[in-house]
Amino acid sequence: MTEKKSKYAYNKKSAWDIFNDGQIKKAFDFAEEYKNFLNNAKTEREAVQKIKEFAKKHKKRVFLNKQSGAAIVIPGKKPISEGVHIVISHVDSPRLDLKQVPLFEDSDSNLALFETHYYGGIKKFQWLTIPLALHGVIVKKDGTKLTFALGEDENDPVFSVPDILPHLSHEVQDTKKMDDAIKGESLDIIVGSRPVKGDAKEKIKTAILDKLHKDYGIIEEDFISAELEAVPAFKARDMGFDKSLVGAYGQDDKSCVFAALNAITDLKDPEYAAISLFVDKEEIGSEGATSAQAVTFLRSIIKELDPKVDVDGVMLKSKVLSADVDAAVTPNYTEVFELKNASSLGKGISMSKYTGHGGKYSANDASAEYVAEIRTMLNREKIPWQTGELGKVDKGGGGTVAKYFSRLGMEVVDLGPPVLCMHSPFEVTSKVDIYSSYLAYHAFLKS
Repeated sequence: MTEKKSKYAYNKKSAWDIFNDGQIKKAFDFAEEYKNFLNNAKTEREAVQKIKEFAKKHKKRVFLNKQSGAAIVIPGKKPISEGVHIVISHVDSPRLDLKQVPLFEDSDSNLALFETHYYGGIKKFQWLTIPLALHGVIVKKDGTKLTFALGEDENDPVFSVPDILPHLSHEVQDTKKMDDAIKGESLDIIVGSRPVKGDAKEKIKTAILDKLHKDYGIIEEDFISAELEAVPAFKARDMGFDKSLVGAYGQDDKSCVFAALNAITDLKDPEYAAISLFVDKEEIGSEGATSAQAVTFLRSIIKELDPKVDVDGVMLKSKVLSADVDAAVTPNYTEVFELKNASSLGKGISMSKYTGHGGKYSANDASAEYVAEIRTMLNREKIPWQTGELGKVDKGGGGTVAKYFSRLGMEVVDLGPPVLCMHSPFEVTSKVDIYSSYLAYHAFLKS
């Protein structure tokens, strides 16, 4: 006998049931553009460049915050003194950064390697033995800037962090805790093995330096003024027999970036001034001139729109969506999730009233009134959505940029798609969740 359930109970509905066939087709079409964006915006600089190009194509006004921050702004029908609507997402993702003096030769293994410093929260073992590409810039002493994206073309060389074979890993890895088995200092990238001929002291390093100078005109000191990132070399791919999922690097938080970018460029005549804000450094605590804490950038935009306006007064009346991803329930590890309050793939965009860890430390905790407003908007527009929380109490947790904007007196709530395998080199999302995110951000910005 089927157990009867109250008609007043809260049920998370599948986006596949809410969307009609036409909407699902739109979601799949949207995912094709999304995958292309992921392939061409693996770093924060590349993402900002794509944002700039997208804004120009759609004839929207874009503000740039140095090399890795941006905003697209559309004036509203109401005066800016009545507040703005902001969707904020971050363009950075976990990766391996090259150190300032990275190149060395290991005589025992007969290899040349680059030393790295990992960026953001990674599980180190996931970055071993996968093909890596080098992206970023080198600024030479004369000011010349060289842009790199080496390892993406099938004819390019790739790079990799070596791992020990299982036959010899018992003492050095298998019997240790995961955090101790692989040290951050050991995440060195193989870059070559062919020595120069002659009597050079470090023949392989010398050969690599000679080739770098021949091909790019750089010397070893140029690495000191460089930002080079090792990122997964593989492309975004459809996942599953039904191709319902996207597997790719950098979906935290490029999924929200892409959805917010399309939401504002498709926008016409919003009620309030609309801003899609794209920031850097979220994965390391939002520190720095291009991060969410650098509110001078936002203040300057508001002043540009109306030089006479009281900026603090505008912020007090403004509303924000912190467009960041949530953790999807993970098969085989469901014990760390509180399943009634966890998000799952395929059930739409996820709303997190609060983030943080433990006793809600370092969290934004949205008001009931604001959560109700966003919930009402999502229901009115028939956008698939669910509530989400980052794991059981005291099992972990994490923060977003939401808290920095709530400190300015703004109403803020986190709203983004759930992600499986978050912070790994190959994250997984649902196409209907990505499309739901676009619809949600568009509905919010136009209201």
